[in-house]
Amino acid sequence: MKILVLNGPNLNMTGIRKKDVYGAETLDDINAELRAYGESRGADMYFYQSNHEGDIIDVIHKSMNKYDGVVINAGAYTHYSYAIRDAIECVKEYTPFVEVHMSDIHSREDFRKKSVITDVCIKQISGFGKDSYKMGIDLLLEIL
Repeated sequence: MKILVLNGPNLNMTGIRKKDVYGAETLDDINAELRAYGESRGADMYFYQSNHEGDIIDVIHKSMNKYDGVVINAGAYTHYSYAIRDAIECVKEYTPFVEVHMSDIHSREDFRKKSVITDVCIKQISGFGKDSYKMGIDLLLEIL
């Protein structure tokens, strides 16, 4: 089972930016923990982060031939990128996506409450810190 954890803009600043919201661990620290977690459950884990919408779209397109499932935290693109939404829709019949957020986007600023990618993902998981990713991995492993 191959699972990709795909992170969008500014998530490379995790551990630096808004520690009260996202925690003090870096994205590399979180990815190392997720790798161990996924592998302990029998999954091969892969990771990609980009601050560039087109790069994320390219990875989404390629996911249908490379991964069994994707856990995506699209960052701010969650709220307005119809291009990322459409990319997921293109491949979702081949590769299921689970949308995750470390913070509870529904209790934050109004613009964060809307996700344009939720309807093309299996589920949205938010508000559990790095455990949101683990829950996404678990969901994929359950359905695959």
